[in-house]
Amino acid sequence: RSHWLYWLGEAERADNHNVVLLLSNELMGLCRKLGERENATSFAEKALSQVQKMGIEQNVGAATTYLNSATVYKAFGFAQKAIPLFEKARAIYEANVKETDNRLAGLYNNMSLALVDLKRFDDADELYKKAIVVLEKTKGNEPEQAITYLNMATAAEAQFGLEEGCEQIDLLLKKAMELLDGSEDKQSGNYAFVCEKCATVFGYYGYFDYENQLKGRYKAIYEGN
Repeated sequence: RSHWLYWLGEAERADNHNVVLLLSNELMGLCRKLGERENATSFAEKALSQVQKMGIEQNVGAATTYLNSATVYKAFGFAQKAIPLFEKARAIYEANVKETDNRLAGLYNNMSLALVDLKRFDDADELYKKAIVVLEKTKGNEPEQAITYLNMATAAEAQFGLEEGCEQIDLLLKKAMELLDGSEDKQSGNYAFVCEKCATVFGYYGYFDYENQLKGRYKAIYEGN
Protein backbone atom coordinates (compact mmCIF):
# COMPACT_ATOMS: atom_id res chain seq x y z
CA ARG A 1 0.00 0.00 0.00
CA SER A 2 2.84 2.42 0.76
CA HIS A 3 3.99 2.03 -2.84
CA TRP A 4 0.52 2.99 -4.14
CA LEU A 5 0.27 5.92 -1.74
CA TYR A 6 3.65 7.23 -2.88
CA TRP A 7 2.66 7.14 -6.53
CA LEU A 8 -0.74 8.64 -5.74
CA GLY A 9 1.01 11.62 -4.18
CA GLU A 10 3.32 11.92 -7.19
CA ALA A 11 0.36 11.74 -9.58
CA GLU A 12 -1.52 14.43 -7.67
CA ARG A 13 1.49 16.73 -7.75
CA ALA A 14 1.86 16.16 -11.50
CA ASP A 15 -1.89 16.53 -12.15
CA ASN A 16 -1.89 13.08 -13.72
CA HIS A 17 -5.63 12.58 -13.47
CA ASN A 18 -5.73 9.09 -14.99
CA VAL A 19 -3.24 7.71 -12.47
CA VAL A 20 -5.00 9.43 -9.56
CA LEU A 21 -8.27 7.81 -10.59
CA LEU A 22 -6.68 4.40 -11.10
CA LEU A 23 -4.89 4.38 -7.75
CA SER A 24 -7.89 5.76 -5.86
CA ASN A 25 -9.94 2.85 -7.19
CA GLU A 26 -7.27 0.34 -6.20
CA LEU A 27 -6.86 1.81 -2.73
CA MET A 28 -10.58 1.95 -1.97
CA GLY A 29 -10.84 -1.73 -2.87
CA LEU A 30 -7.86 -2.65 -0.72
CA CYS A 31 -9.13 -0.68 2.27
CA ARG A 32 -12.60 -2.22 1.87
CA LYS A 33 -11.11 -5.71 2.04
CA LEU A 34 -9.10 -4.73 5.11
CA GLY A 35 -12.19 -3.33 6.82
CA GLU A 36 -10.84 0.21 6.97
CA ARG A 37 -14.03 2.23 6.66
CA GLU A 38 -12.64 5.75 6.87
CA ASN A 39 -9.81 5.08 4.43
CA ALA A 40 -12.04 3.20 1.99
CA THR A 41 -14.72 5.90 1.91
CA SER A 42 -12.08 8.62 1.66
CA PHE A 43 -10.56 7.03 -1.43
CA ALA A 44 -14.06 6.48 -2.87
CA GLU A 45 -14.79 10.18 -2.48
CA LYS A 46 -11.44 11.06 -4.04
CA ALA A 47 -12.19 8.82 -7.04
CA LEU A 48 -15.67 10.28 -7.50
CA SER A 49 -14.26 13.79 -7.32
CA GLN A 50 -11.63 12.86 -9.87
CA VAL A 51 -14.29 11.63 -12.29
CA GLN A 52 -15.92 15.05 -12.13
CA LYS A 53 -12.62 16.87 -12.58
CA MET A 54 -11.90 14.80 -15.69
CA GLY A 55 -15.37 15.39 -17.13
CA ILE A 56 -15.91 11.70 -17.81
CA GLU A 57 -19.13 11.21 -15.85
CA GLN A 58 -20.79 9.23 -18.64
CA ASN A 59 -17.80 7.05 -19.63
CA VAL A 60 -17.53 3.32 -18.94
CA GLY A 61 -14.46 4.08 -16.84
CA ALA A 62 -16.58 6.31 -14.65
CA ALA A 63 -19.11 3.51 -14.29
CA THR A 64 -16.40 1.32 -12.82
CA THR A 65 -15.64 4.03 -10.26
CA TYR A 66 -19.34 4.37 -9.43
CA LEU A 67 -19.59 0.62 -8.96
CA ASN A 68 -16.46 0.39 -6.82
CA SER A 69 -17.54 3.32 -4.65
CA ALA A 70 -21.05 1.95 -4.24
CA THR A 71 -19.61 -1.39 -3.17
CA VAL A 72 -17.52 0.39 -0.54
CA TYR A 73 -20.53 2.26 0.85
CA LYS A 74 -22.62 -0.91 0.91
CA ALA A 75 -19.87 -2.85 2.68
CA PHE A 76 -19.80 -0.34 5.54
CA GLY A 77 -23.53 -0.08 6.04
CA PHE A 78 -24.37 2.84 3.78
CA ALA A 79 -26.64 1.04 1.33
CA GLN A 80 -28.86 4.08 0.84
CA LYS A 81 -25.84 6.11 -0.28
CA ALA A 82 -24.70 3.28 -2.55
CA ILE A 83 -27.90 2.93 -4.60
CA PRO A 84 -27.59 6.18 -6.64
CA LEU A 85 -24.04 5.20 -7.59
CA PHE A 86 -25.17 1.73 -8.60
CA GLU A 87 -27.89 3.36 -10.71
CA LYS A 88 -25.34 5.56 -12.48
CA ALA A 89 -23.13 2.58 -13.23
CA ARG A 90 -26.12 0.57 -14.43
CA ALA A 91 -27.25 3.25 -16.88
CA ILE A 92 -23.76 3.49 -18.40
CA TYR A 93 -23.11 -0.24 -18.59
CA GLU A 94 -26.50 -1.07 -20.07
CA ALA A 95 -25.98 1.57 -22.76
CA ASN A 96 -22.36 0.77 -23.60
CA VAL A 97 -21.36 -2.84 -22.97
CA LYS A 98 -22.48 -6.09 -24.56
CA GLU A 99 -25.30 -8.03 -22.94
CA THR A 100 -22.85 -10.88 -22.34
CA ASP A 101 -20.39 -8.67 -20.42
CA ASN A 102 -19.81 -10.08 -16.95
CA ARG A 103 -19.49 -6.56 -15.58
CA LEU A 104 -23.26 -6.32 -15.92
CA ALA A 105 -23.74 -9.46 -13.85
CA GLY A 106 -21.34 -8.16 -11.21
CA LEU A 107 -23.21 -4.87 -11.07
CA TYR A 108 -26.60 -6.56 -10.76
CA ASN A 109 -25.35 -8.85 -7.99
CA ASN A 110 -23.72 -6.09 -5.94
CA MET A 111 -26.64 -3.73 -6.37
CA SER A 112 -29.03 -6.49 -5.29
CA LEU A 113 -27.10 -6.97 -2.06
CA ALA A 114 -27.63 -3.29 -1.25
CA LEU A 115 -31.31 -3.51 -2.15
CA VAL A 116 -31.73 -6.45 0.23
CA ASP A 117 -30.18 -4.35 3.01
CA LEU A 118 -32.88 -1.78 2.29
CA LYS A 119 -35.58 -4.49 2.26
CA ARG A 120 -36.36 -3.78 -1.41
CA PHE A 121 -36.68 -7.50 -2.03
CA ASP A 122 -38.64 -7.42 -5.30
CA ASP A 123 -36.13 -5.04 -6.87
CA ALA A 124 -33.26 -7.22 -5.68
CA ASP A 125 -34.87 -10.37 -7.07
CA GLU A 126 -35.35 -8.72 -10.45
CA LEU A 127 -31.67 -7.82 -10.65
CA TYR A 128 -30.49 -11.23 -9.47
CA LYS A 129 -32.49 -12.76 -12.31
CA LYS A 130 -30.93 -10.29 -14.73
CA ALA A 131 -27.50 -11.39 -13.53
CA ILE A 132 -28.39 -15.03 -14.20
CA VAL A 133 -29.53 -14.16 -17.74
CA VAL A 134 -26.22 -12.41 -18.46
CA LEU A 135 -24.15 -15.28 -17.06
CA GLU A 136 -26.11 -17.93 -18.95
CA LYS A 137 -25.21 -16.34 -22.27
CA THR A 138 -21.56 -17.39 -21.99
CA LYS A 139 -20.08 -20.79 -21.15
CA GLY A 140 -17.86 -21.14 -18.13
CA ASN A 141 -19.87 -18.91 -15.80
CA GLU A 142 -21.36 -21.72 -13.73
CA PRO A 143 -19.48 -20.74 -10.53
CA GLU A 144 -20.69 -17.13 -10.81
CA GLN A 145 -24.25 -18.35 -11.40
CA ALA A 146 -23.96 -20.48 -8.27
CA ILE A 147 -22.94 -17.45 -6.22
CA THR A 148 -25.96 -15.56 -7.55
CA TYR A 149 -28.33 -18.34 -6.50
CA LEU A 150 -26.79 -18.39 -3.03
CA ASN A 151 -27.26 -14.63 -2.84
CA MET A 152 -30.89 -15.18 -3.75
CA ALA A 153 -31.20 -17.76 -0.97
CA THR A 154 -29.84 -15.27 1.54
CA ALA A 155 -32.31 -12.68 0.25
CA ALA A 156 -35.18 -15.16 0.63
CA GLU A 157 -34.16 -15.75 4.24
CA ALA A 158 -34.05 -12.00 4.88
CA GLN A 159 -37.50 -11.56 3.37
CA PHE A 160 -39.39 -14.60 4.67
CA GLY A 161 -37.28 -16.05 7.48
CA LEU A 162 -35.77 -19.53 7.62
CA GLU A 163 -38.99 -21.38 8.34
CA GLU A 164 -41.31 -19.71 5.86
CA GLY A 165 -38.62 -19.44 3.20
CA CYS A 166 -37.28 -22.96 3.69
CA GLU A 167 -38.68 -24.44 0.47
CA GLN A 168 -37.49 -21.58 -1.71
CA ILE A 169 -34.08 -21.53 -0.04
CA ASP A 170 -33.61 -25.26 -0.59
CA LEU A 171 -34.52 -24.91 -4.26
CA LEU A 172 -31.97 -22.14 -4.73
CA LEU A 173 -29.27 -24.09 -2.88
CA LYS A 174 -29.85 -27.12 -5.10
CA LYS A 175 -29.54 -24.97 -8.23
CA ALA A 176 -26.23 -23.68 -6.91
CA MET A 177 -25.06 -27.23 -6.24
CA GLU A 178 -25.94 -28.34 -9.78
CA LEU A 179 -23.95 -25.47 -11.23
CA LEU A 180 -20.89 -26.09 -9.07
CA ASP A 181 -20.99 -29.81 -9.81
CA GLY A 182 -21.51 -29.21 -13.53
CA SER A 183 -18.84 -26.55 -13.99
CA GLU A 184 -16.65 -27.12 -17.04
CA ASP A 185 -13.50 -26.02 -15.21
CA LYS A 186 -13.02 -27.55 -11.79
CA GLN A 187 -9.28 -27.00 -11.60
CA SER A 188 -8.94 -23.23 -11.86
CA GLY A 189 -8.08 -20.80 -9.12
CA ASN A 190 -11.40 -19.06 -9.68
CA TYR A 191 -13.29 -22.32 -9.11
CA ALA A 192 -11.34 -22.86 -5.88
CA PHE A 193 -12.12 -19.33 -4.73
CA VAL A 194 -15.83 -19.78 -5.44
CA CYS A 195 -15.94 -23.15 -3.66
CA GLU A 196 -14.27 -21.58 -0.63
CA LYS A 197 -16.74 -18.70 -0.66
CA CYS A 198 -19.76 -20.98 -1.08
CA ALA A 199 -18.78 -23.69 1.40
CA THR A 200 -19.65 -21.64 4.48
CA VAL A 201 -23.04 -20.71 3.02
CA PHE A 202 -23.97 -24.36 2.52
CA GLY A 203 -22.75 -25.11 6.05
CA TYR A 204 -24.89 -22.29 7.43
CA TYR A 205 -27.99 -23.86 5.87
CA GLY A 206 -27.15 -27.32 7.20
CA TYR A 207 -25.68 -28.84 4.04
CA PHE A 208 -22.65 -30.11 5.97
CA ASP A 209 -21.72 -32.95 3.61
CA TYR A 210 -21.68 -30.61 0.64
CA GLU A 211 -19.76 -28.02 2.62
CA ASN A 212 -17.06 -30.63 3.23
CA GLN A 213 -17.07 -31.60 -0.45
CA LEU A 214 -16.42 -28.01 -1.45
CA LYS A 215 -13.67 -27.69 1.15
CA GLY A 216 -12.02 -30.77 -0.32
CA ARG A 217 -12.25 -29.33 -3.83
CA TYR A 218 -10.68 -25.97 -3.10
CA LYS A 219 -7.98 -27.41 -0.85
CA ALA A 220 -6.98 -29.88 -3.57
CA ILE A 221 -6.67 -27.04 -6.08
CA TYR A 222 -4.72 -24.78 -3.72
CA GLU A 223 -2.37 -27.65 -2.85
CA GLY A 224 -1.91 -28.57 -6.49
CA ASN A 225 -3.37 -32.06 -6.22
